[in-house]
Amino acid sequence: MRDKKFNRRLQSVVLGIFLVLGVNSNSEAFDFSDWDRLIKKYVAPKAVDGILINAIDYPNLKKDPIFLSLASRLSSYTLESLESEQSKLTFWINVYNILAAKMITDHYPIESIKDAGSLFKSVWKQPAGKVGGKERTLNDIEHEILRKMNEPRIHVAIVCASVSCPDLHLEAYTVEKLNEQLDDQMEKFLQSRQKGMKLDGKKNRVYLSSIFNWFKEDFESKGGVLKYISQYVSAEKKKVMNHSKLEIIYMDYNWNINGR
Repeated sequence: MRDKKFNRRLQSVVLGIFLVLGVNSNSEAFDFSDWDRLIKKYVAPKAVDGILINAIDYPNLKKDPIFLSLASRLSSYTLESLESEQSKLTFWINVYNILAAKMITDHYPIESIKDAGSLFKSVWKQPAGKVGGKERTLNDIEHEILRKMNEPRIHVAIVCASVSCPDLHLEAYTVEKLNEQLDDQMEKFLQSRQKGMKLDGKKNRVYLSSIFNWFKEDFESKGGVLKYISQYVSAEKKKVMNHSKLEIIYMDYNWNINGR
């Protein structure tokens, strides 16, 4: 009799543990440590079309089973687990970068991410992968989610798999370090004279990435593009930008893939 009671109690305890674990698994933040390891394994500085970038080794990334498993995990992830704005921002920036890379590997070899589109639907509107059980496009993530979060630095964090895009950050974004990581991305992008910013004080000109033209409205609430980005440049450059009437010239955009 005692053995039966003990067994029933044991079964109840075991069941309770499984239930608790089940609840906790649904409420946990998505673990991007695999993505972090993949970045460190397959991304390295390299000159592409004469521009030094963090280049992605797409052929080997495509074959890595860990990369393939990421898509499956994202598909089944419970989005309700994202409680804070910071966790949502971190999650969707990482997801965009994963799915943009996946768009290349799914269609590799291609010369440009635009080649993954069709005559009737651009790559930005093509299904990129399921997230939280729902099919998403890169447009959905960028315009319907991230841009609505009023954080202009997303434009140097999400990487559209092209040479002129901001470089892929050399680690996955995390909630704890997100602000620092976004600042670092902005600073490094503006340091790139070939694709971020080039200042010509003698001619009162500043050459900027076309990104700042396409999304300039996202910087309006922060005082405009020039005022906003002046926070992330050297004191010397900031002085020129704040005290000169600069002509803005937007650079041509190189859509070739950011790797091989």
